[in-house]
Amino acid sequence: MPPLMGIEFLCRVADVLSDYLEGLNEDVIKDNFVIVYELLDEMIDNGFPLTTEPNILREMIAPPNIVSKMLSVVTGNSSNVSDTLPGATASCVPWRTTDIKYANNEVYVDLVEEMDAIINRDGVLVKCEIYGEVQVNSHITGVPELTLSFANPSIMDDVRFHPCVRFRPWESHHILSFVPPDGLFKLMSYRVKKLKSTPIYVKPQITSDAGTCRINVMVGIRNDPGKMVDSITVQFQLPSCVLSADVTANHGAVTVFTNKMCNWSIDRIPKDRAPALSGTLMLETGLERLHVFPTFRVGFRIQGVALSGLQLDKLDLRVVPSRLYKGFRALTRSGLYEVRS
Repeated sequence: MPPLMGIEFLCRVADVLSDYLEGLNEDVIKDNFVIVYELLDEMIDNGFPLTTEPNILREMIAPPNIVSKMLSVVTGNSSNVSDTLPGATASCVPWRTTDIKYANNEVYVDLVEEMDAIINRDGVLVKCEIYGEVQVNSHITGVPELTLSFANPSIMDDVRFHPCVRFRPWESHHILSFVPPDGLFKLMSYRVKKLKSTPIYVKPQITSDAGTCRINVMVGIRNDPGKMVDSITVQFQLPSCVLSADVTANHGAVTVFTNKMCNWSIDRIPKDRAPALSGTLMLETGLERLHVFPTFRVGFRIQGVALSGLQLDKLDLRVVPSRLYKGFRALTRSGLYEVRS
């Protein structure tokens, strides 16, 4: 078996379970183990992946809700499996439900990107790359054929497609040609590597002497992306040798948890001053200086811009239905964004 097939199937199982159960952890699986078994029974057959599309699985197995749980307790029947087989399972496009009709036809494309970056203690950018997804929300009558093109597809690496994408048009012209599933789905994922800059900077400064440690952290905009940067947070784990911490900030809220995790919630950077955090850390008795320095995890979100520079060119339908609405949005948020001290 190709190793990537197993990895891809496990990722698809995790996506489906998260979609069905609105989250994925041990407690959720225990509470819905019947649904999980039923889904696995449909998703894999005799060791081979079978039905992995969420919209088709929803026709076969109803998602859990309060009413179904109450009925299962009263009647003793905990099965959510439908008696009829979806028509799409026997069609040439098994990811799309048959005989779909809408009064208003809509298709929306979202570029969702996460920035991973590592900045060393000298402020030098060691690594910066983008992991992105093209998410499509389609509500179109019949069996539409869509084509999506990019203005600069050459910047993308490690592309990964939904099964609905025809590979030959992409290989020859870098055009996505596909018959979409109904509803929201991930059309493709990609990486953009070796980016040269980040939207915000975090400058930590830590000094220690005579059993006390002084910490100062400044945050600001490095390169203005043209849109508002919000939901900014800075997290760092205090070393185990720190007995107590007295930390304050001139903007936002600072919280030090019992596990010595410090969380600084900034949200938006004000125009009149740069947010700054400062404080004093008391070290263990007998320890003069701090020898283990924290790593700062940075979070942010930027609506309306893709920091990778990827641009959509156009979205076309082969047969355009009446009352067709098309839309595009972009979002960039932080992934694994670390600043070392």
